[in-house]
Amino acid sequence: MDKHNPKIVVIGGGTGLSTMLRGLKKHSSNITAVVTVADNGGSSGILREEMKILPPGDIRSCILALANTEPIMEKLFQYRFSEGSLKGQNFGNLFLAAMTGVCGSFEEAVQSTSQVLAVIGTVLPVTNEDIQLCAELIDGTIICGEWEIVQASKKYRKPIQKVYVEPSHPKALPEVLQAIEEAEMVVLGPGSLYTSIIPNLLVDGVKEALTQSKGKKIYIGNIMTQPGETEGYDLKNHVHVLEDHGISGIIQYIIANNKRIPLEILQKYQEDGAQPVRYQKEDFENTNIQLIEAPVCKVYPEKQLVRHDSDALAEQIIALI
Repeated sequence: MDKHNPKIVVIGGGTGLSTMLRGLKKHSSNITAVVTVADNGGSSGILREEMKILPPGDIRSCILALANTEPIMEKLFQYRFSEGSLKGQNFGNLFLAAMTGVCGSFEEAVQSTSQVLAVIGTVLPVTNEDIQLCAELIDGTIICGEWEIVQASKKYRKPIQKVYVEPSHPKALPEVLQAIEEAEMVVLGPGSLYTSIIPNLLVDGVKEALTQSKGKKIYIGNIMTQPGETEGYDLKNHVHVLEDHGISGIIQYIIANNKRIPLEILQKYQEDGAQPVRYQKEDFENTNIQLIEAPVCKVYPEKQLVRHDSDALAEQIIALI
């Protein structure tokens, strides 16, 4: 094992994953980001529907997080058109769509875009199959579509019971399974529990690869609950949901934020139905999970937002190697 360039696999999607990658790339160039392809909202959803490609948004964010390129290129790939027929579309997503046409497959488009942007490490879609995320709510209602799931759960105030993908049994990319099995460390999250993390675990081969991998398995606890997904959940609830979706006994470490969040920021989140993800040390005392408490959040007062601190989080992860 090379302690100076450890093999790290991160699994998830959304802004949380890309935030963490920005910190991790300072410690290792041996990073593989495994990204969900269940997204069907926004710019990604439109391209998915109209061009029949996998949703590019989360992939694009991870590529940019690991890129070693000029700031102007990052601004370009994050640029969102504000008018005309392209209003709402993201240039980076359009670039990946165009590269898919040039390269012949989405997987090759991701590889070529990574080369163009001098990516440190590797970004992989968890599968190259067109999958749809579905959820069963607590009352038995079935909702299909990632965006629709969250909206329905919010609207009807009914918690998610479980999620699954259609068609069932999509196959993981062989490179994904190999990366997990060879990893010295596998990190789940941070990200939306039901719509960013679990969809990856529902792809055939991923759970088995996690079981076989000798690497350390870490779950990054979310800082805040998410309306429509994890309203009222504490950290123990998160772990139970992961176990219910097939990875019982796999997580060895949990990194939880213990940094205080200013009251005015908390109040803003509470207006939207969110609160800090709480935990009790006792919840993990008689388990095989080691709870690590650390100040891993960063507050943005001007935006009234709280996010993971990419450098602080990366340091906690690397310290476990």
